Amino acid sequence: MVFAVIDLGTNTFNLLIGETLPDNTFRRLFNTKIAVKLGEGTINSGYIGDAPFQRGISALRQYQQYILDYNVEREFAFATSAIRSASNGPDFVKAAREQARISVTVIDGDEEAELIYYGNRMAVKMSENISLIMDIGGGSTEFILANHSTIFWKRSFKLGAARLLDRFKPCDPITESEIRAFHDYLRTELSPLYEAAKHYRPEELIGSSGAFDSVVDLIGGEFNRSLVNDSQTEYPISLREYELISRKIKASTLHERYQMPYLINMRADMMVISVMLIDHILKELNLSVFKASTFSLKEGVISKKLGLTVR
Repeated sequence: MVFAVIDLGTNTFNLLIGETLPDNTFRRLFNTKIAVKLGEGTINSGYIGDAPFQRGISALRQYQQYILDYNVEREFAFATSAIRSASNGPDFVKAAREQARISVTVIDGDEEAELIYYGNRMAVKMSENISLIMDIGGGSTEFILANHSTIFWKRSFKLGAARLLDRFKPCDPITESEIRAFHDYLRTELSPLYEAAKHYRPEELIGSSGAFDSVVDLIGGEFNRSLVNDSQTEYPISLREYELISRKIKASTLHERYQMPYLINMRADMMVISVMLIDHILKELNLSVFKASTFSLKEGVISKKLGLTVR
């Protein structure tokens, strides 16, 4: 069976087309992403502006053509923070169905976190010890405390990179006082996570795709080594090397980030917010083991809804 999974994120719409195999695994046939920036200018106002609304529908029209080209038999499309929190989110879902012939399911933060867990569990070798899985989206950031078999605690926070960028509107480059204010804000907003972490005591951070893919790419570029290959889904990250990248990103201007060869353009504007979120979690929870996973919600759908695993 050929299937398609579409993750309608706040910043990016991701498409994965795969094929089920006889051994209950799947083969990736095609994947792509389109930057839609649904929250542009209005993410903290609770609606999707006209231009991003149309960008999103245009992306889905393109995806529908890929679905036809690959003779997809079953499709899943899930919408997350921007659409679920927008007053015109139902209008977007209706337009997706009528104009792109794609049926979109809007999921809440709990289900989003659960699917992220299943995706990361497929990518990363987890043990009986508890890990903290972190997924930085544009509209929300999900945290999951879990081991290889069980979710102990999960929560979605309205602390996505686009939402925070719009709220803080930092200077270019960001200043030390702005960085301090950002961390003060997170200490208040993330207090439920701190309480859960005190109880469950996670031993490592697993960063779920997205901005963490860029961290892996940037480290590889900075230290002149190729870290990424198509068959690898888990990447250990040296804290020393990560800290160097974090400092470099925070000291950079937006123009300089656009010129960085290992940072894709669609993440240039929000990468400062992303590394500050990562910095905060590593420091506040005193985590000394850091891994990046190339899987996230899309693969979680494949695991949870289709019961498949990766070879």
